[in-house]
Amino acid sequence: MARPKSEDKRNAILAAAIQMMAEQGLGAPTARIAKMAGVAEGTLFTYFDNKDELVNALYLSIKAELREALVPEFPRDASLRERVQHLWRRYVDWGVANPDKRKVMLVLSASDRVTEQSRAAGMQAFAEAHTLLESCTAQGHLQGHSPAFASAIMGALAETTMDFIVREPAQRDRYCDAGFNTFWNAIAHT
Repeated sequence: MARPKSEDKRNAILAAAIQMMAEQGLGAPTARIAKMAGVAEGTLFTYFDNKDELVNALYLSIKAELREALVPEFPRDASLRERVQHLWRRYVDWGVANPDKRKVMLVLSASDRVTEQSRAAGMQAFAEAHTLLESCTAQGHLQGHSPAFASAIMGALAETTMDFIVREPAQRDRYCDAGFNTFWNAIAHT
C-alpha cells in the first residue's frame, strides 16, 4: 500500500522550484529542486510525474496565490475605475512582496511547457478581472481590442511600476499612482 502524500512535502517542492527557477529559469534541474526541498529526487517524481507536471502545478499554484491576493476587500459597489485601481494596487503589492514568484510567473507565462488546460484554469480564476477589463475596453481607447491586449498593457506597466518601487521604496505610492493613471488613461474613455 502506497504511503499518503504529504502536503508539506509538495509545498516544499513547489517553494524550492520557485527559488531555483527564479535563479536558473526553467532549466533548473529537478535534482537541485529536490535537494533544496529536502527530499530525494525520486520523491519529487512521486508528487509530480515529470518536470512538465511540476511546471504546470507551479503555474497554477502561483496563479491561485495571486488571485487570493487580489480578492480581499474588493470594492464590488465602487466605480469601474476604483475596482480596476484596487486590482492594480493588489497586483503591484503582491509583485513587490514576491519577487521570485513574480519572476517565475513571467517565465512560465511565456513558456510552451505550460499547457493550454493549465492556462485556461489559471485564467478562469481571473474571470472577474477579465470582465472589468472588458468593460474598460468596450468604450475606451482600446475599443475593438481584446481584454487580453488590455491585460498585457496592464502587466507591462505594472512590471515597470514594481521595478521602480523596488529601486525606490520611499516613492511607492507615487509610482503606484503614476503607473495606474498611465494604464487608466490608456484604456479608459476620456
